[in-house]
Amino acid sequence: MNDSKHKLMVQHLDRKIQIYNQLLNVNVPNKGWLHTIRKAYKMSLRQFSKRLGVTPPAVEGYEKREKTGNITLKSLEDAGRALNMKLVYGFVPIDGSIQKTIENRAKEIALDIVKTTSNSMILEDQKNSNERLQKAVEEKTKQLIDEMPRYLWD
Repeated sequence: MNDSKHKLMVQHLDRKIQIYNQLLNVNVPNKGWLHTIRKAYKMSLRQFSKRLGVTPPAVEGYEKREKTGNITLKSLEDAGRALNMKLVYGFVPIDGSIQKTIENRAKEIALDIVKTTSNSMILEDQKNSNERLQKAVEEKTKQLIDEMPRYLWD
């Protein structure tokens, strides 16, 4: 993928997932969403199981698996439909954006490369100043961001 297409893709994806940032502060109810929504509807296990097309013990299993994080997306989608809900699925970059994640990773790699080169130069009695090393890290970071080599994620 050429550079401009890749940059546009990253920008588009960052805009698209930005809405999920608002959800970071939403806590999952202690007993899980399925149980909590079912209780809010005053819906019994039997009623929920009928709507879902499974047995009441199976619904209990859904609720337990959701609470422990062992439920499949398919099961959550099905249960959501039975509760007149739509499952919303997405990711939120820990660094705030995909672009920032790329930049942070590029800087890590650039720092390693510059340190290795700097250590070699010290052994050859050609030590660089801290300013020069910082400038080299910035330049290498920019180069890595522009080129996006596959080894960036090794």
